Amino acid sequence: MNIPLTLGAGMGLKAEHYEAAYDCAADEMWFEVHPENYMVDGGPRLAWLETIGSRHPLSLHGVSLSLAADCAPDSEHLKRLKALADRVQPALISEHLAWSTWRGQYHPDLLPFPRTEQALQRIVDNVERTQTFLGRRIAIENPSHYLTLPGHGFGEIEFLAELSTRSGCGLLLDINNVFISAHNMGYDATAYVDAFPGAALMEIHLAGHSVDPGGASLLIDSHDAPVAEQVWALYQRLIQRVGRRPTLIERDGHIPPFAELLLERDRAQSLLEAQP
Repeated sequence: MNIPLTLGAGMGLKAEHYEAAYDCAADEMWFEVHPENYMVDGGPRLAWLETIGSRHPLSLHGVSLSLAADCAPDSEHLKRLKALADRVQPALISEHLAWSTWRGQYHPDLLPFPRTEQALQRIVDNVERTQTFLGRRIAIENPSHYLTLPGHGFGEIEFLAELSTRSGCGLLLDINNVFISAHNMGYDATAYVDAFPGAALMEIHLAGHSVDPGGASLLIDSHDAPVAEQVWALYQRLIQRVGRRPTLIERDGHIPPFAELLLERDRAQSLLEAQP
């Protein structure tokens, strides 16, 4: 699986937590960032990232390669991503199963697509281009869903498994995405987690969610709350089946003090350490 064995549970790195992150002495700790925030030639933000990376493993979790778009990844974006990866030597690189660019225009969202054979081959080609250019294997994350999209020829797990087989990429399972999608779309989250291919699984994400403020029963992948107990239960069920995997606590809104996030991270670490 090509997974670094020293990665346990980690946290998303936030600017307000840089000093606490550097000082953190927790075993197997690592930090993940969106590379788009650091794809520059210099400056204090990049210097801080390199400083953190001198003490803790790093992971780059991209949000704008647009691998499901009907075009190849932007060459300049790939160059900047490779330069950053060469500079900080991340333990993991990941991206989303989504698109965000169309005819040269960038849309600030991770958008869905029909899971067809044509889409699968297009994404395989884009993942292969990316991995070849970076000289690294990447992991692809399962999406969150809010509405029914017609035209699917594959189930989501089948599509992800085939993508991994054809391209050689790994997979990233975001369990909060599974939980909210199952709620929104009316399927069984437990069955999804049980069927997910463990052999290709390189990383796990845990995050919180919120209820649609419009009053509907829709759940939103907001990353602005603690991890829900239902998500913790799914996570424990998964790692009991597949074993230890690098696990990230994500928080992108209502950021609490570092010590509060560390408690969630430590809970995930304890669950990992309980596995044989």
